[in-house]
Formats: sequence, structure tokens, C-alpha cells
Amino acid sequence: MQTLYTKIGPNRLRTIVDRFYDIVFNDSTIAYLFNTDKSLIRNKQYQFLTHFFLGPQNYTAAHGHPKMRMRHAPHKINNSAKEDWLLHENSYNENIDDPALAMALYECFPKVAAHMVNT
Repeated sequence: MQTLYTKIGPNRLRTIVDRFYDIVFNDSTIAYLFNTDKSLIRNKQYQFLTHFFLGPQNYTAAHGHPKMRMRHAPHKINNSAKEDWLLHENSYNENIDDPALAMALYECFPKVAAHMVNT
């Protein structure tokens, strides 16, 4: 069975994560959410998405159960930040030529983003 992880591949997923954060770290609307080590943020996101897209469970091995809402609780995330985050999720289209795969990837994020809103 092919998963999103195998369809995207580890190298392209890394490129997507890096491109996404290149944009997000410079977005004045949500950059305040990322005040820690940026390479650590990129790596954790890569590990999480690998796990989330049914690849190797490296995130859980390194950090335990994702518990994403709890991990995001210290950050004030409102609807505006959620919408801005989702807008930037389209940054991966630069690295995915297959529109169906790009849509499948995007459709993973709206529910997760809505779940992170805490303000």
C-alpha cells in the first residue's frame, strides 16, 4: 500500500518542510510562534509529517506521542494565524507536480490547523 509518505518520498518531504519554514519564519503574522531553534523546528516538523503521512515513526521514537494540541498550548494561536498557516501550506506545490497528490497533501492540514486554535 502506498502512503502519502511513500508517494512524496523522504527527500521531497524534507524540501517541502524547508521551503514552508523559509516562508513562515518571515511571515510577520505568525513568525512570533517560532522563537526557538529554527533547525529544531524544521526537524521536528519533518519527523512529525513523516509519522503523520505513515512513514517511519521517528517522531514518536524521539519525542513520544505527538499530543499536538498540548504541545501547541503555550502558543497563542487564533483563527487568523490558522488561516495564514494554511495559506502557506500551498508552498509545497513548488515541489509536487501531480495536482491530485498536492490536493491530498493539502487536505491533511485544515482539520489539524483548526484543532490548534486556542485563542
